[in-house]
Amino acid sequence: MAKKVAIIAANGGLFDAYKVFNIATAAAATDAEVGIFFTFEGLNLIHKEGHKQLPMPEGKEHFGEGFKKANVPAIPELVEMAKEMGVKIIACQMTMDVMSLEKEDFIDGIDVGGAATFLDFAYDADVSLTF
Repeated sequence: MAKKVAIIAANGGLFDAYKVFNIATAAAATDAEVGIFFTFEGLNLIHKEGHKQLPMPEGKEHFGEGFKKANVPAIPELVEMAKEMGVKIIACQMTMDVMSLEKEDFIDGIDVGGAATFLDFAYDADVSLTF
């Protein structure tokens, strides 16, 4: 039986995106079933435009060169990899309502659901992580 990994993405910075999508794609590569629940600032990581222009944290600009040297894919590439690997992407309906966002504001291929939707996925997860 495959392992199951449940991730909550509640923060929306560049480093948060790398953490979320690195763990998600690594888990998917081991044939784990992976689901990510994007809420509050985390929605920025799957926003159609937002995920393409996540700023490098101030004072951490040197990481940009390190990412290039290590051949680390850009966030849009990691998002596509995750989708291709079958990672379930769930946008928080409540947060979308609060922020006046629609499903069309996000990348293609996402699900929209509330906390109960994610909990249904996460109840029997082998690993649960929050970023």
